[in-house]
Amino acid sequence: MKVRDKVVDGLKSLRALRFTVSHTSLLHISLLLLILFLAFTIRILPVRWGYYLSEFDPHWHYRFTRYTVDNGFLSWTSWHDYMSWYPSGRNAAKTSFPGLPLTAAFLYSITQALGLSIPPMYTPNPLTADPVFNLCVIFPVIMGTLTCLVMYFLGKDIGGKEVGLFSAFFLALNSAHIGRTSLGFFDDETVGIFGILLFTFFFLRSIESERSLRGNLTYGIAAGLSLGYIIASWGASRYPIGMTVLFVFVLLLLRRYSTRLLLSYSATFGVALFIAVNIPRVGFRFLTEVSILAVFGVFLLLCLAEGSSHIKSTRMRTFFVLGFLAFCVALFLVLSWIGYIGPLEQKYLSVLNPSTRLDQPLIESVQEHRPTAWGSFYFDLGVGVLFVPVGLFFAVQTPTNRNLYLCIFGLTSIYFAGSMVRLTLLMAPAICLLWALALVRLLRPFITVMKEVPTIPIRKMGFRAHVGKEFSVAFLVLTFLLLSFTFILPSSESAIGIPRVFDHAYMPTTLASASMPFKPSEAVNDWFDTLNWMRTNDSVKVVASWWDYGYWITTIANKTSLADNGTWNWTQIEKIGLMFMSNETEAIKVLREYDATHVLVFTTFRSDGSDQGWGDEGKWYWMARIANGTEWMGKTVSWKVEDFGSRNEETGIWEWNERGQATVIYKLMQYGRDMRLGQASTVQLEYFEKAYFSQEKGVRETQYSGIIPLVCVYKINYES
Repeated sequence: MKVRDKVVDGLKSLRALRFTVSHTSLLHISLLLLILFLAFTIRILPVRWGYYLSEFDPHWHYRFTRYTVDNGFLSWTSWHDYMSWYPSGRNAAKTSFPGLPLTAAFLYSITQALGLSIPPMYTPNPLTADPVFNLCVIFPVIMGTLTCLVMYFLGKDIGGKEVGLFSAFFLALNSAHIGRTSLGFFDDETVGIFGILLFTFFFLRSIESERSLRGNLTYGIAAGLSLGYIIASWGASRYPIGMTVLFVFVLLLLRRYSTRLLLSYSATFGVALFIAVNIPRVGFRFLTEVSILAVFGVFLLLCLAEGSSHIKSTRMRTFFVLGFLAFCVALFLVLSWIGYIGPLEQKYLSVLNPSTRLDQPLIESVQEHRPTAWGSFYFDLGVGVLFVPVGLFFAVQTPTNRNLYLCIFGLTSIYFAGSMVRLTLLMAPAICLLWALALVRLLRPFITVMKEVPTIPIRKMGFRAHVGKEFSVAFLVLTFLLLSFTFILPSSESAIGIPRVFDHAYMPTTLASASMPFKPSEAVNDWFDTLNWMRTNDSVKVVASWWDYGYWITTIANKTSLADNGTWNWTQIEKIGLMFMSNETEAIKVLREYDATHVLVFTTFRSDGSDQGWGDEGKWYWMARIANGTEWMGKTVSWKVEDFGSRNEETGIWEWNERGQATVIYKLMQYGRDMRLGQASTVQLEYFEKAYFSQEKGVRETQYSGIIPLVCVYKINYES
């Protein structure tokens, strides 16, 4: 009996160890898990086409990750890649941000230690046999889901659990964020937005007055590590830096200075800039940029505020402030005079002032660098556009530090998103926070009316005297009907009748659709057929193509390319453009300089032979604009797009003139097109001969939405 009693008593004592959770907390946790599951599921939808990396840059990041896994975590610092930008090659450390590849390599090491692996999926892509590649493909989905989790905690700090849940939900379904964190989009933005939200979460906690100085310092260091991670991962790190500097400056103007603000600011930027100078791509020159000098400027203002707070005399305080400001101005002028202050890179300057892109055709030629059409804001946000000004109103109405930061985040991100379409991604988290804040603040009074029973005279109820339960229910129903336009009702553009956000998430990766902007019923294998042929053909040594395809050639075909999406050697890109826009006699001189063995072109056309515009037939005029002004053979190239033809005003079709029909780009595209359509070609090739075409007459008659994609590889005959 004694033994049994002891066992019973022991089991009863275990009750004290049980984990108690309130119904409200359980509901919040369940909703958060559902949101994270939804975020993961939506982002993995493109798996129906197979395991592919999307776009172009992710292929370089995969190569970087693979090299790190094979050679160690510090090997990249001395890696000079001669397969890119032949013959000079590419210094990987000085031309790449290591944050994303090192994160993926670290995660891969953990999965290997735990014995975990992602099962390969059969596709025409030869890289799917590599477990590192498979991890890189699914990595964006994982990071996108984790970003929604961080968004919850940030939203919770700003407006409570409800704001946290709604902001995480809106980000999980945001088209701009889905596009950059879906399956295969292994690019800097994958970790960039995660880092920005994590940095914001830590920094805002580091300046809380309710927290101890030790706690502020701890969160400040965590914010610095997060910001340093962003600097090591993404060129857009200048945005959170500038936004934070502006926020602290506004706090100074509002006389909200405190010693803990100086402590947090110093810890955050001290750690972040220490990390920055140890990243070869960034280095010490990063400290001399105008955007970073603003960090030091605000730091000096914080020191001024701290010093003046210890001076009792008004007269002495005035002398101290004026003298300190005069010293700062003199220091800035001296540094400018001796050349220590460097300007912003042209790419970042073009975001601040979009008109500067008119003089930079290489920047302007990139589709995602174009200014954003206002209609696309509604396409990405839906009815959320209506809630943004309401969210700003509520944030300004209660100007806490977090709400001030949210206002700055929202307004600046909207400006930059309007400047460059790619930066709608930066706007996504800010808009989701404002949307969630507006929705919760609008609904809260009506929910309160529905829940509470009046216990005071009607004349004293204020708001409730004029709003009954029926009106509250109607308002709630109306609000959720508005949300249904974005998240429930099918999009008119959807061919399969699904909501807009799901339709956007359902897009295949770039390679799975052969770089064509539509959803095929199955993967389009033209590029994979070509790249696999190049990979297994030893005669292919150095491939000349427009820079868009360089990463595919080096990563999938495992061949040497002349240029890629790194676009850091503008001179070499100009010469490639010159080669394509010259006649064969002049083009062969350029190709001989680079020892190229093959030339690759990509064209899309309709079954009647007319241009579609998704391939090089839509890019050649950028080749002409970029090559204009190039120094070659002791002369300066001078031409205009109109020198090669004109556009028919009635049909809108470009018509090449005699000079245009003599260019290499026209001849290589037209010859492949004629061969594919099975017709006699009037194009006579002198130095080029067909090596491989992705489609031939009678071999494959597949047409996608009436469009024929064609990848052509030509062998160069220098002795022709």
